[in-house]
Amino acid sequence: MLEKKIRMGELYDFYGQLLTSRQQEFMELYYQHDLSLGEIAEKFAVSRQAVYDNLRRSEELLKEYEAKLKLLAKNKELRKKIKLVKELVEGLDCDPEKRQEIITLIDQLLDG
Repeated sequence: MLEKKIRMGELYDFYGQLLTSRQQEFMELYYQHDLSLGEIAEKFAVSRQAVYDNLRRSEELLKEYEAKLKLLAKNKELRKKIKLVKELVEGLDCDPEKRQEIITLIDQLLDG
């Protein structure tokens, strides 16, 4: 279950803006704020089944977006390559100031 929450969180970060505002609200309340289906249903005056259906549709949409666009997979691969470059730079025998400047820029890429 934790792996699913992490995966949905990652997909939501990339594609959440493509969901309707209601889908976004339900996803955020369920995955980010850990509200139960019942709590969300009560908050929006809908049935638990309606919340469940909304979440499942949203999850499927996020998975479809990733299957077509692959932005999350590409991002993960890019981050791996950037980390490898950082390791290589750290091992270079060069001016320590220049090396640190490069490492700082790489860290900014990873954090950005």
